[in-house]
Amino acid sequence: MADLRQRLAEPGIIIMDGATGTQLMKLGLPSGVAPELWNLQNPAAIKQHYQAYIDAGSEAVLTNTFGGTRARLSLKHAGDQTHQINLAAAQLAQEVAGDSVLVLGSMGPTGLLMEPMGPLNYDEAVTHFAEQAAGLVAGGVHGLHIETMSDLQEAKAAIVGAQ
Repeated sequence: MADLRQRLAEPGIIIMDGATGTQLMKLGLPSGVAPELWNLQNPAAIKQHYQAYIDAGSEAVLTNTFGGTRARLSLKHAGDQTHQINLAAAQLAQEVAGDSVLVLGSMGPTGLLMEPMGPLNYDEAVTHFAEQAAGLVAGGVHGLHIETMSDLQEAKAAIVGAQ
C-alpha cells in the first residue's frame, strides 16, 4: 500500500500528474461543465485520465476535485452533491492507483472572494473545506493537496478545514 509519510521521507522527487481539466477536455468534457461532475456522470473517463498519468510514470495522482467545495459546486447547482463528488473522485483514483501510486485529494479555491473583498467569511470557508476533505478522506486518499490559493486567509481556512 502506498504510504505518503514514508514516500516523503525518501530522498528525491515525486512525479505527479498534470493538467486535469485540459486532459478531461481531450476526453470529451464539454465546455462549461464542471470537471468534478464527471466523477459521478462519467467515471470511466475519470479513471482513463488517472490511468494515463500512471502509465506515463506518475507516482502520485491528484483527485478530480480542484473545484470540489460546496461553494464552487453550487455555482453549477451541485452543492448538495459535494460529499458524493469528492468520495467518488477518491474511490475512482484508488481503483486505478492500486497499491503503489499515491492518491492526493486536490483542494482548490472556493471561487468566492474572502471578506472584506467578497462574501465568504473565514468560518464558512473552513466549513466548505472540511466538508470536501471529509469526502476525500472517506474515499481513501493518502493525503490532501491544497493548491492554487491566492488569498492567504483562504489557504489557512483550507488547512484548518483539512485538519
